[in-house]
Amino acid sequence: MTSPERTEHLVLPGVLTADQAMRTVRGILAVQREDGAIPWFRGHHLDPWDHTEAAMALDAAGEHAAAARAYDWLARHQNPDGSWYAAYADGDPHDVTDRGRETNFCAYIAVGVWHHYLSTGDDTFLDRLWPTVVGAVEFVLGLQQPGGQIGWKREPDGAPVNEALLTGSSSIHQALRCALAIAEQREEPQPDWELATGALAHAICGHPERFLDKDRYSMDWYYPVLGGALTGAAAKSRMEEGWDRFVVPDLGVRCVIPNNWVTGGESAELALALWVLGESDRALEILQSIQHLRDPESGLYWTGYVFDDKAIWPEELTTWTAGSLLLAVAALGGDEATCAVFSGERLPVGLTPECCGAPAGGQ
Repeated sequence: MTSPERTEHLVLPGVLTADQAMRTVRGILAVQREDGAIPWFRGHHLDPWDHTEAAMALDAAGEHAAAARAYDWLARHQNPDGSWYAAYADGDPHDVTDRGRETNFCAYIAVGVWHHYLSTGDDTFLDRLWPTVVGAVEFVLGLQQPGGQIGWKREPDGAPVNEALLTGSSSIHQALRCALAIAEQREEPQPDWELATGALAHAICGHPERFLDKDRYSMDWYYPVLGGALTGAAAKSRMEEGWDRFVVPDLGVRCVIPNNWVTGGESAELALALWVLGESDRALEILQSIQHLRDPESGLYWTGYVFDDKAIWPEELTTWTAGSLLLAVAALGGDEATCAVFSGERLPVGLTPECCGAPAGGQ
């Protein structure tokens, strides 16, 4: 069970005390089902990306057994083609509510598995999950387009949706690098994955026309940085260009323009992206600004806040919002596994083209 010793690196001034950190972790654990599934909240659905995000937060808090159960849930319920469905009612694998199969949802398991391995050093776990990671990556790369971008899903009937989302493809970029790190650890080179990752980075950094226009969404602003495709001066320039459009001082980050709605998950992710760029002070300010979303009883966080109406909306306390905040705090607090996954340390180099802001040798 969570103890102060496990969460000491999750203490951050103005964000979390030791007691608050423990309460947040316990809030996620209270939602997790016995079989390992972590839905948004009990009675709502599970999607594979947010399930993984919550599991990573559990690892950051030292709850390794609970995190392993979450990954084993994914391994048990992976579809034969390497995918997962987009939504399962309350995490029930037999009650699928959205049979679409989204590529970024499926790829993210590689980030979680690598994070768990770095947190535990458990080679047996890595061996057990390797076939699951391989299946997921192959499903995702089956939708890579000639320009390098990744089509965003397959419809329930299997038809590919070849249009690509910048946020989704940026998340996949991070996942592919983590999958390659796992392959390297296992001494099983995957040259086709390396080529695919390089092509994807090139599309993200140099060809916005290859993605659907979602410029009004904050995730499209910061995800190329968070996913590790855009680095260095180019990344910092992108952050400055979008800052006044999306950041609402003392409240957090808009989800989408022009809506007067800030969201906890996007705010925490932006804080992580700022940390990646070495801007820890601004990252801390963002995390401090969303503490109005915290529910003190459960330790979880409301999804968002409509600031012109001064209203919490929607009225839901989500595991993934709490998970993203814990991961951002863990990075600022120096948790080695979390830092390595998001900074690019121990991830393959030489895959990022020069147009992405870093030399070809990597970050």
